[in-house]
Amino acid sequence: MNRNTKKKNHVPMRLNILFLSVFVLFSLLVLRLGVIQIVEGEEYERVSEQTENVTAESSAPRGKMYDRYGRVLVDNNPQFALTYIRTQNTNQKERLDLARKLAEYIDKNPEDVTDRELKDYWIVTRPDKAKEKLSDKEWDELDSSDAYKLQIERINEKDIAEIKNDATELEVASIKKAMDTGYALSSQTIKMDLSEDEIARVSENLGELPGVDIQADATREYPYGETLQTIFGNVGHIPRESLSYYQMRDYDRNEQVGISYLEKQYEEFLKGQKEKQKFVTDKTGEPIGEPEVIEGQRGNDLVLSVDIDLQQRVEGILEEELRSARKYGATRGYVVMMDPDTGEVLSIAGKAYNNGKFTGRTFGVIGDSYAMGSTIKGATVLTGYQYDVIEPNSTLVDEVLRFSDGKTKSSYTSRAMGRISDLVALQKSSNVYMFKIAMMMAGYDYEPKKRSSYDPDAYNKMRESFSQFGLGVPTEIDLPGESAGLNGGIGPFGKLLDFSIGQYDTYTPMQMAQYISTIANGGYRIKPHLLKEVHEPSESESLSNTVLYQNTPDVLNKVKMTKEEVEHIQKGMWMVMNTKQGTAGTNFNYFQSDEYVAAGKTGTAQIGDDYNLTLVGFAPYNNPEVAFSVVIPEVNDSSSGYVNKKIGGRVLDAYFELKNQAKTPSGSNDEKENKE
Repeated sequence: MNRNTKKKNHVPMRLNILFLSVFVLFSLLVLRLGVIQIVEGEEYERVSEQTENVTAESSAPRGKMYDRYGRVLVDNNPQFALTYIRTQNTNQKERLDLARKLAEYIDKNPEDVTDRELKDYWIVTRPDKAKEKLSDKEWDELDSSDAYKLQIERINEKDIAEIKNDATELEVASIKKAMDTGYALSSQTIKMDLSEDEIARVSENLGELPGVDIQADATREYPYGETLQTIFGNVGHIPRESLSYYQMRDYDRNEQVGISYLEKQYEEFLKGQKEKQKFVTDKTGEPIGEPEVIEGQRGNDLVLSVDIDLQQRVEGILEEELRSARKYGATRGYVVMMDPDTGEVLSIAGKAYNNGKFTGRTFGVIGDSYAMGSTIKGATVLTGYQYDVIEPNSTLVDEVLRFSDGKTKSSYTSRAMGRISDLVALQKSSNVYMFKIAMMMAGYDYEPKKRSSYDPDAYNKMRESFSQFGLGVPTEIDLPGESAGLNGGIGPFGKLLDFSIGQYDTYTPMQMAQYISTIANGGYRIKPHLLKEVHEPSESESLSNTVLYQNTPDVLNKVKMTKEEVEHIQKGMWMVMNTKQGTAGTNFNYFQSDEYVAAGKTGTAQIGDDYNLTLVGFAPYNNPEVAFSVVIPEVNDSSSGYVNKKIGGRVLDAYFELKNQAKTPSGSNDEKENKE
């Protein structure tokens, strides 16, 4: 009985201890909440209103470009730039006052300011006059946006002449325009390439120039002058039509990007990693404290396939021979040299003669197209094989063709060649042999002076066959803006015959180089390319050993003809350059070298009163390592001093001479054997 009573007394005691513990803990919680809300409330409220995702970015130098042997082709010229980062609360008047101060310390060319931008500046600097541009009724009835548009419309030439006639104010307008570009807390470049005096003046007064800074930057420099400069491309502001594309890839709207050729093609590799300043801001957007700085990095380096020594030699040869051929009306020319097995472009040259001097026209190699004449006859004969209208060693009669309309067509010689084989047709450049291939493909039953029907689909068949060699289709070279040439469409029967000898559709010099490379390598159309490797940026002047990307041969297609048929055409092209009767043979002595045996095909296309002189070839004949095309358009004589042949022979000589100096553009002999 007593034992049970004692047991019951323990329960209330335990409950009391539990209630007391809960009370104490609850009291501590209330006390802590009170401290947080009353004592530390303001501080926590301030912290909660901060944001840490506001980042200002500054540009970084772009990657360099090197030739295949590690020689710098495109470098960065270090310089200092004046930059400005505006906060979200900086108003127009504050930026105007800052621009006026900066105008005292720097000299800025105001040419980039448009009349439209001057109207904006006029409104900011002349508020009273700007207000008078609208009546009181218009101010009452129009919303601010429409009122502003009407103000802009009513500002006239006399108004903005007030700014244009004042050099100091025009300079201020230019500075303010640069300050207004972009977004809040993004770095804007006010001026590139500051002088030492400008750096000193700005540095001394940085305390009164909020948001202004001096940063290291760089512009492009070309150690080899104008050589290849047009194909390197340019760097500039993002084009308006491409703005959304770049903004989706985290670019600022005022950022510098590659806008043409290699700079544009490989922007992803060349762009640097921007320096970032991470700001902590309050709820008004004002920065708090010093930003966290994340260092930037120069862009990756490109190693190009070109050999700058060979390139300079080729450009010099092209200029010399064009100068000699000026008496024949020669004003421009193109040369492409490439490895037929890999597609690596070893030299790419274009020159134009204007106003007594030569200028670079390398872009014409991929952008200018011409009727190429007889150089395409190798494709015509191979097309005949594909469609079984002839076979290797087939003979046809070279004769004067007489049609029912009274017109005639013949080869270039004064007399018919008689019965000849396909090889002789290439050797002597028979037009009639090619005409007869086209006739058979079109189902045209030729009889002198007799009318016959033909199948226009022969045009499509020939173009499809030619496309296997890169003729009439993009070569897919790694350069923007490539032309596929001009397709003449389905024409009358006579034009089909012209097509078969390269005097109808037009092709680019690069297409011709791909075409002859396809024949040289046994029938594989290889994608030509200028990029060889991408390297990680190096802190030294030389290339780093870290390779991020290496280009490999890209076979676009295999021709439908057999290897034996392609090799048969190679033999015909050997006869062109190594026999007495060849159109570039031993009588001319342009390709008789102890260093190599060449093969190729000459061409002449008559366009009105002018002629396009062309040449394609490869060497060595038994193991091709270089293929080339030469195009000299619109000369006034069908021979013109054989300028195409002279150029072809000299550039091949230059290639093999450099090879013997242990700078083989296609790599060492061991590398060549391994590639095969």
